[in-house]
Amino acid sequence: MADLLWYVQRLAWIDVLDILIVGSIFFWILYLVRGTRAVPVLRGVIFLMIVITLLGGVVRLRAFGWLAQSVLPALLVGIPIVFQPELRRALERLGRAGALVGRSTGNRALLEHAIVATVSACDTLASRKYGALIVFERETGLQEFVDTGVALDAVMTPELLVNVFDPHTTLHDGAVVVRNGRAMAAACVLPLSTAFLADRQLGLRHRAAIGITEESDAVAIVVSEERGSVSVAHGGRIIRDLDSRRLESVLKALFQPVLERAWPRWLAWGRRILRGDQS
Repeated sequence: MADLLWYVQRLAWIDVLDILIVGSIFFWILYLVRGTRAVPVLRGVIFLMIVITLLGGVVRLRAFGWLAQSVLPALLVGIPIVFQPELRRALERLGRAGALVGRSTGNRALLEHAIVATVSACDTLASRKYGALIVFERETGLQEFVDTGVALDAVMTPELLVNVFDPHTTLHDGAVVVRNGRAMAAACVLPLSTAFLADRQLGLRHRAAIGITEESDAVAIVVSEERGSVSVAHGGRIIRDLDSRRLESVLKALFQPVLERAWPRWLAWGRRILRGDQS
């Protein structure tokens, strides 16, 4: 206790700042891998580091210390390979302009129209049990996946989406990618996720929806042709069995600016001040 008080009394503001930065980095890493396949791997790495520290540093086992020193460089090289999806997602977040304040993708009116059209189309597709996969591009560009499909560049309408995903058409097998509120391409090929392999209810469309959201910040909507249910994937996670009302609410919430989600009262107060309303 006395040693702790001695250290605390000699802490300078720069030391406190240093501790806060390191703590924030660890918190950011843990938050990033939360709910992903990297969690068990991270636990194993932490356990291995504790064992190496205890046996190699405290007990001072020479042979084990030599083995740890030999394996550690390979482990440092292997960690980025194992955590490649999470690291890429983190770097993409750092590189996005305006990531701290958030923004809606493209024109607001076009985006709202595209959401309404998607909700209406999904209701029809689900009732007919037509499988569908619709991906909304956000900050991360999806041009490489757009190039794998058939170019459309059309205004989003329920009729367009229902016709595209009609199983009797040639464009139904694949995804429709939406950019700035417009359907850019159909029959696009997306990467498949290897997560949730034990879940037999997830077909290829659902795995493709999760896969594209693991590699980008896109939002994917899936209609199951077996159960006629609608799901939304975002950030490598999926929300299942949504009705029309909940689907529209989820999509609008995902595309709502971050500041408006976090501080709605402060934002409303600021808007009243700008309008000259002091009440």
